[in-house]
Amino acid sequence: MRLLVGDIQGCDAALQRVLDAAGYSPSRDQLVLLGDLVNRGPDSLATLRRLRAMGASASCLLGNHDLHLLAVAVGARTLQRGDTLVQVLEAPDRPALLDWLRQQHLALQAEGWLCVHAGVLPSWTSAQTLALAGEVQDALRGPDMAAFLHAMSGNQPGAWHDGLQGAERARVIVNALTRLRFCSADGVMDFKTKEGAGAAPPGLMPWFDVPGRATAGQPMAFGHWSTLGLVNRPDLLALDTGCVWGGQLSAARVDGGRRDIFQVNCPQAKVPGS
Repeated sequence: MRLLVGDIQGCDAALQRVLDAAGYSPSRDQLVLLGDLVNRGPDSLATLRRLRAMGASASCLLGNHDLHLLAVAVGARTLQRGDTLVQVLEAPDRPALLDWLRQQHLALQAEGWLCVHAGVLPSWTSAQTLALAGEVQDALRGPDMAAFLHAMSGNQPGAWHDGLQGAERARVIVNALTRLRFCSADGVMDFKTKEGAGAAPPGLMPWFDVPGRATAGQPMAFGHWSTLGLVNRPDLLALDTGCVWGGQLSAARVDGGRRDIFQVNCPQAKVPGS
């Protein structure tokens, strides 16, 4: 079984419940976690320990909260109100957990699905998305990760063009793959609006509804957008259903042409931010 799982955000008990609901077996099944493994929930430390212990049976994407943890760990960012990362940062196995985390993916393919945490820009093909994700993955896995993360904060440039180089190029890739919700038809990103798809500002639309998107027809799965809720289209799966905000943790079985959705309740006190 190939199981795609939405944003856990440190809700380790909910992760166990959704795996139980899906009948997950670590010896038989493969997981793909769609990013935001940690933060805002009650047990980021247990979540990381569980996923690391799963070895090759779990493939994880990095979301904006996971990159935030890595950035805090190297001094590129500071802890923010609502963060629940201190247990990880003070854990005796912190080095091993953070080293495992930085080995994870920005995009991957599973059973024909292109999986990202947030979205892709309209001009990017599937192959280009995977190649650009690989550039960031190489930087995170390399010896200059700290310098790389120091250069990643910010919203500019707001759009992609093939001539981008250095930190600006990487920043657009990171922002698209881990933060994107709305953009214009020509791929200018917006990071202010966090409401559902119906709240698109003038001239903007959900990234997956841009006419002529280069990945149109490519089955895509993503998380990140809790106010969007579950989207279960033939070629689109949105699986962040607000677990950490008192919603549900969602997972989808996608192998063998079969599609099953599993959801478990995850009561949590709401925390400002996202």
